Amino acid sequence: MQTKTPPRSRIRLTRRGRLALVVAGAVVAGTAVAVPLLTLVDFHEETKPAALVIPEGWRAGQVYDAVDKALELPPGSTRKSLGKAALKLPGEAEGNPEGYLFPATYPIRKGATPESLVQLMVDTANRKYDGAPVAAGAQHTAMSVYQAVTIASIVQAEAATKEDMGKVARVVLNRLERGMPLQMDSTLNYALNRSTLRTSQDDTRIESPYNSYQRMGLPPTPIGNPGDDAMRAVLNPTPGDWLYFVTVKPGDTRFTADYAAHLSNVAEFNALHRPAGTARPPSGSPAQSPASAQPPVR
Repeated sequence: MQTKTPPRSRIRLTRRGRLALVVAGAVVAGTAVAVPLLTLVDFHEETKPAALVIPEGWRAGQVYDAVDKALELPPGSTRKSLGKAALKLPGEAEGNPEGYLFPATYPIRKGATPESLVQLMVDTANRKYDGAPVAAGAQHTAMSVYQAVTIASIVQAEAATKEDMGKVARVVLNRLERGMPLQMDSTLNYALNRSTLRTSQDDTRIESPYNSYQRMGLPPTPIGNPGDDAMRAVLNPTPGDWLYFVTVKPGDTRFTADYAAHLSNVAEFNALHRPAGTARPPSGSPAQSPASAQPPVR
Protein backbone atom coordinates (compact mmCIF):
# COMPACT_ATOMS: atom_id res chain seq x y z
CA MET A 1 0.00 0.00 0.00
CA GLN A 2 1.41 3.39 -0.90
CA THR A 3 1.21 6.09 1.71
CA LYS A 4 1.32 9.71 0.58
CA THR A 5 3.57 11.96 2.62
CA PRO A 6 2.98 15.67 2.65
CA PRO A 7 5.43 17.58 0.39
CA ARG A 8 8.30 19.46 2.06
CA SER A 9 7.75 23.15 2.18
CA ARG A 10 10.20 25.06 0.02
CA ILE A 11 11.27 28.70 0.37
CA ARG A 12 11.09 30.35 -2.97
CA LEU A 13 12.99 33.60 -3.51
CA THR A 14 11.75 36.18 -5.86
CA ARG A 15 14.22 37.83 -8.19
CA ARG A 16 14.28 40.87 -5.93
CA GLY A 17 14.91 38.69 -2.90
CA ARG A 18 17.79 36.90 -4.56
CA LEU A 19 19.35 40.22 -5.53
CA ALA A 20 19.04 41.55 -1.98
CA LEU A 21 20.70 38.43 -0.58
CA VAL A 22 23.61 38.71 -2.99
CA VAL A 23 24.14 42.38 -2.17
CA ALA A 24 23.99 41.71 1.57
CA GLY A 25 26.55 38.92 1.22
CA ALA A 26 28.86 41.18 -0.70
CA VAL A 27 28.65 43.88 1.96
CA VAL A 28 29.43 41.36 4.71
CA ALA A 29 32.36 39.93 2.77
CA GLY A 30 33.65 43.38 1.93
CA THR A 31 33.48 44.39 5.58
CA ALA A 32 35.36 41.28 6.65
CA VAL A 33 38.18 42.17 4.29
CA ALA A 34 38.21 45.92 4.89
CA VAL A 35 38.55 45.83 8.67
CA PRO A 36 41.81 43.86 8.73
CA LEU A 37 43.21 46.07 5.97
CA LEU A 38 42.39 49.27 7.82
CA THR A 39 43.86 47.82 10.99
CA LEU A 40 47.02 46.87 9.14
CA VAL A 41 47.43 50.38 7.68
CA ASP A 42 46.96 52.03 11.08
CA PHE A 43 49.44 49.62 12.70
CA HIS A 44 51.96 50.24 9.95
CA GLU A 45 51.73 54.01 10.38
CA GLU A 46 52.17 53.74 14.14
CA THR A 47 55.17 51.44 14.15
CA LYS A 48 56.94 52.84 11.09
CA PRO A 49 56.62 56.63 11.00
CA ALA A 50 58.08 58.62 8.13
CA ALA A 51 61.69 59.65 8.61
CA LEU A 52 63.95 62.50 7.56
CA VAL A 53 67.55 61.56 6.75
CA ILE A 54 70.19 64.28 7.16
CA PRO A 55 73.52 63.20 5.61
CA GLU A 56 76.88 64.16 7.07
CA GLY A 57 78.24 67.40 5.70
CA TRP A 58 74.97 68.94 4.59
CA ARG A 59 74.77 72.70 4.98
CA ALA A 60 71.97 74.33 6.93
CA GLY A 61 70.28 75.46 3.71
CA GLN A 62 70.08 71.87 2.48
CA VAL A 63 68.62 70.77 5.80
CA TYR A 64 65.96 73.51 5.69
CA ASP A 65 64.96 72.49 2.16
CA ALA A 66 64.70 68.85 3.22
CA VAL A 67 62.45 69.74 6.18
CA ASP A 68 60.20 71.82 3.91
CA LYS A 69 59.89 68.90 1.53
CA ALA A 70 59.31 66.31 4.26
CA LEU A 71 56.52 68.38 5.84
CA GLU A 72 55.14 69.42 2.43
CA LEU A 73 55.60 73.10 3.18
CA PRO A 74 56.32 75.97 0.78
CA PRO A 75 60.03 76.51 0.14
CA GLY A 76 61.59 78.78 2.73
CA SER A 77 59.14 77.88 5.51
CA THR A 78 61.71 76.25 7.79
CA ARG A 79 64.21 79.08 7.42
CA LYS A 80 61.50 81.61 8.31
CA SER A 81 60.48 79.62 11.38
CA LEU A 82 63.93 79.64 13.03
CA GLY A 83 63.10 82.68 15.13
CA LYS A 84 60.34 80.74 16.85
CA ALA A 85 62.42 77.62 17.51
CA ALA A 86 64.19 78.83 20.70
CA LEU A 87 67.30 76.87 19.78
CA LYS A 88 69.88 76.15 22.49
CA LEU A 89 73.06 77.20 20.72
CA PRO A 90 76.48 78.36 21.96
CA GLY A 91 76.88 82.11 22.31
CA GLU A 92 79.55 81.98 19.59
CA ALA A 93 76.92 80.81 17.10
CA GLU A 94 74.93 84.05 17.47
CA GLY A 95 71.72 82.19 16.71
CA ASN A 96 73.04 80.43 13.59
CA PRO A 97 72.46 76.64 13.87
CA GLU A 98 75.01 75.78 11.17
CA GLY A 99 77.10 72.90 12.51
CA TYR A 100 74.45 71.95 15.09
CA LEU A 101 71.89 70.32 12.78
CA PHE A 102 73.31 66.94 13.61
CA PRO A 103 73.35 64.37 10.76
CA ALA A 104 71.04 61.48 11.63
CA THR A 105 67.69 59.88 10.79
CA TYR A 106 64.83 61.69 12.48
CA PRO A 107 61.25 60.37 12.79
CA ILE A 108 58.50 62.61 11.48
CA ARG A 109 55.63 62.10 13.87
CA LYS A 110 52.12 63.43 13.71
CA GLY A 111 52.07 67.14 14.41
CA ALA A 112 55.75 67.67 13.55
CA THR A 113 56.70 71.26 12.70
CA PRO A 114 59.85 72.84 11.29
CA GLU A 115 60.62 74.17 14.76
CA SER A 116 60.27 70.76 16.41
CA LEU A 117 62.48 69.02 13.84
CA VAL A 118 65.22 71.66 13.92
CA GLN A 119 65.11 71.69 17.73
CA LEU A 120 65.49 67.90 17.74
CA MET A 121 68.59 68.18 15.55
CA VAL A 122 70.13 70.86 17.77
CA ASP A 123 69.32 68.89 20.94
CA THR A 124 70.98 65.83 19.40
CA ALA A 125 74.09 67.88 18.60
CA ASN A 126 74.21 69.29 22.13
CA ARG A 127 74.03 65.81 23.63
CA LYS A 128 76.91 64.76 21.39
CA TYR A 129 79.07 67.82 21.89
CA ASP A 130 78.42 68.42 25.60
CA GLY A 131 79.40 64.85 26.45
CA ALA A 132 82.72 64.14 28.09
CA PRO A 133 84.61 62.84 25.03
CA VAL A 134 84.01 65.95 22.92
CA ALA A 135 84.03 68.59 25.66
CA ALA A 136 87.14 67.16 27.34
CA GLY A 137 88.85 66.57 24.03
CA ALA A 138 88.29 70.16 22.95
CA GLN A 139 89.60 71.46 26.26
CA HIS A 140 92.67 69.23 25.97
CA THR A 141 93.48 70.72 22.57
CA ALA A 142 92.94 74.28 23.86
CA MET A 143 89.91 75.03 21.72
CA SER A 144 86.24 75.60 22.42
CA VAL A 145 83.66 73.04 21.41
CA TYR A 146 82.37 75.48 18.80
CA GLN A 147 85.83 75.79 17.29
CA ALA A 148 86.11 72.00 17.21
CA VAL A 149 82.78 71.77 15.39
CA THR A 150 83.96 74.40 12.91
CA ILE A 151 87.16 72.50 12.16
CA ALA A 152 85.20 69.25 11.90
CA SER A 153 82.93 70.85 9.31
CA ILE A 154 85.98 71.71 7.20
CA VAL A 155 87.39 68.20 7.63
CA GLN A 156 84.01 66.74 6.59
CA ALA A 157 84.03 68.84 3.42
CA GLU A 158 87.69 68.36 2.50
CA ALA A 159 88.53 64.73 3.31
CA ALA A 160 88.12 62.30 0.44
CA THR A 161 87.76 59.28 2.76
CA LYS A 162 87.20 58.49 6.42
CA GLU A 163 90.85 57.42 6.64
CA ASP A 164 92.00 60.85 5.42
CA MET A 165 90.03 62.80 8.03
CA GLY A 166 92.69 62.59 10.73
CA LYS A 167 95.35 63.86 8.32
CA VAL A 168 93.20 66.73 7.03
CA ALA A 169 92.50 67.71 10.64
CA ARG A 170 96.24 67.72 11.29
CA VAL A 171 96.85 70.01 8.29
CA VAL A 172 94.26 72.48 9.60
CA LEU A 173 95.73 72.44 13.11
CA ASN A 174 99.30 72.73 11.84
CA ARG A 175 98.41 75.76 9.76
CA LEU A 176 96.61 77.42 12.65
CA GLU A 177 99.58 76.80 14.96
CA ARG A 178 101.99 78.31 12.43
CA GLY A 179 99.85 81.37 11.80
CA MET A 180 99.20 80.37 8.19
CA PRO A 181 95.90 81.08 6.42
CA LEU A 182 93.90 77.89 6.01
CA GLN A 183 93.27 78.47 2.27
CA MET A 184 90.54 75.84 2.08
CA ASP A 185 88.42 75.67 -1.06
CA SER A 186 85.53 74.39 1.04
CA THR A 187 85.22 77.71 2.87
CA LEU A 188 85.09 79.59 -0.43
CA ASN A 189 82.47 77.18 -1.73
CA TYR A 190 80.41 77.91 1.37
CA ALA A 191 80.70 81.65 0.82
CA LEU A 192 79.67 81.25 -2.83
CA ASN A 193 76.94 78.68 -2.00
CA ARG A 194 78.31 76.07 -4.37
CA SER A 195 80.22 72.78 -4.42
CA THR A 196 83.11 72.45 -6.83
CA LEU A 197 86.67 71.15 -7.01
CA ARG A 198 87.93 74.14 -8.96
CA THR A 199 88.76 77.52 -7.48
CA SER A 200 89.86 80.47 -9.58
CA GLN A 201 92.10 83.35 -8.58
CA ASP A 202 89.08 85.63 -8.71
CA ASP A 203 87.34 83.36 -6.20
CA THR A 204 90.20 83.78 -3.75
CA ARG A 205 89.77 87.58 -3.82
CA ILE A 206 86.12 87.71 -2.81
CA GLU A 207 85.15 89.79 0.21
CA SER A 208 83.81 87.32 2.72
CA PRO A 209 84.57 86.29 6.29
CA TYR A 210 84.64 82.75 4.88
CA ASN A 211 87.49 83.54 2.49
CA SER A 212 90.22 81.58 4.22
CA TYR A 213 92.70 82.65 1.54
CA GLN A 214 92.51 86.27 2.62
CA ARG A 215 91.57 85.94 6.30
CA MET A 216 93.48 84.31 9.08
CA GLY A 217 92.07 81.78 11.49
CA LEU A 218 88.80 79.87 11.34
CA PRO A 219 85.68 81.02 9.51
CA PRO A 220 83.08 82.67 11.77
CA THR A 221 80.82 79.58 11.78
CA PRO A 222 80.98 75.95 10.72
CA ILE A 223 80.53 75.45 6.97
CA GLY A 224 78.30 72.40 7.30
CA ASN A 225 77.08 69.83 9.77
CA PRO A 226 79.82 67.28 10.52
CA GLY A 227 79.34 63.72 11.67
CA ASP A 228 80.98 61.67 14.41
CA ASP A 229 83.98 60.60 12.31
CA ALA A 230 84.97 64.17 11.46
CA MET A 231 84.66 65.25 15.09
CA ARG A 232 86.77 62.32 16.27
CA ALA A 233 89.41 63.24 13.68
CA VAL A 234 89.65 66.77 15.09
CA LEU A 235 89.97 65.59 18.68
CA ASN A 236 92.45 62.84 17.75
CA PRO A 237 94.26 64.02 14.61
CA THR A 238 96.84 61.80 12.97
CA PRO A 239 100.38 62.77 14.04
CA GLY A 240 102.31 64.49 11.26
CA ASP A 241 103.91 67.73 10.08
CA TRP A 242 101.81 68.08 6.91
CA LEU A 243 100.82 71.51 5.65
CA TYR A 244 99.47 70.58 2.20
CA PHE A 245 97.38 67.89 0.58
CA VAL A 246 95.89 67.18 -2.80
CA THR A 247 93.73 64.33 -4.09
CA VAL A 248 95.50 63.48 -7.33
CA LYS A 249 92.90 60.84 -8.20
CA PRO A 250 90.33 58.79 -6.27
CA GLY A 251 92.08 56.85 -3.55
CA ASP A 252 95.31 58.84 -3.94
CA THR A 253 95.41 61.82 -1.58
CA ARG A 254 98.95 63.04 -0.93
CA PHE A 255 99.97 64.89 2.23
CA THR A 256 103.27 66.69 2.55
CA ALA A 257 105.11 69.37 4.51
CA ASP A 258 107.25 70.22 1.47
CA TYR A 259 105.81 72.91 -0.77
CA ALA A 260 107.86 71.85 -3.82
CA ALA A 261 106.56 68.29 -3.46
CA HIS A 262 103.05 69.66 -3.16
CA LEU A 263 103.42 71.66 -6.38
CA SER A 264 104.60 68.50 -8.11
CA ASN A 265 101.51 66.66 -6.85
CA VAL A 266 99.28 69.48 -8.03
CA ALA A 267 100.93 69.40 -11.47
CA GLU A 268 100.22 65.69 -11.67
CA PHE A 269 96.59 66.32 -10.76
CA ASN A 270 96.24 68.90 -13.52
CA ALA A 271 97.90 66.65 -16.08
CA LEU A 272 95.28 63.99 -15.30
CA HIS A 273 92.31 66.37 -15.28
CA ARG A 274 93.20 68.93 -17.92
CA PRO A 275 90.32 69.37 -20.40
CA ALA A 276 91.04 68.19 -23.94
CA GLY A 277 92.53 70.93 -26.10
CA THR A 278 93.50 73.08 -23.11
CA ALA A 279 97.14 74.12 -23.27
CA ARG A 280 97.21 75.36 -19.71
CA PRO A 281 94.97 74.42 -16.80
CA PRO A 282 92.70 77.08 -15.32
CA SER A 283 94.43 79.10 -12.67
CA GLY A 284 93.43 78.49 -9.13
CA SER A 285 94.66 77.25 -5.80
CA PRO A 286 93.98 74.05 -4.00
CA ALA A 287 92.78 74.47 -0.48
CA GLN A 288 96.08 73.13 0.71
CA SER A 289 98.56 75.59 -0.85
CA PRO A 290 99.83 79.08 0.03
CA ALA A 291 97.80 81.81 -1.65
CA SER A 292 100.91 83.53 -2.98
CA ALA A 293 101.77 80.68 -5.33
CA GLN A 294 98.27 80.06 -6.66
CA PRO A 295 98.96 76.60 -8.13
CA PRO A 296 96.14 75.02 -10.15
CA VAL A 297 93.33 73.40 -8.29
CA ARG A 298 93.09 69.82 -7.17
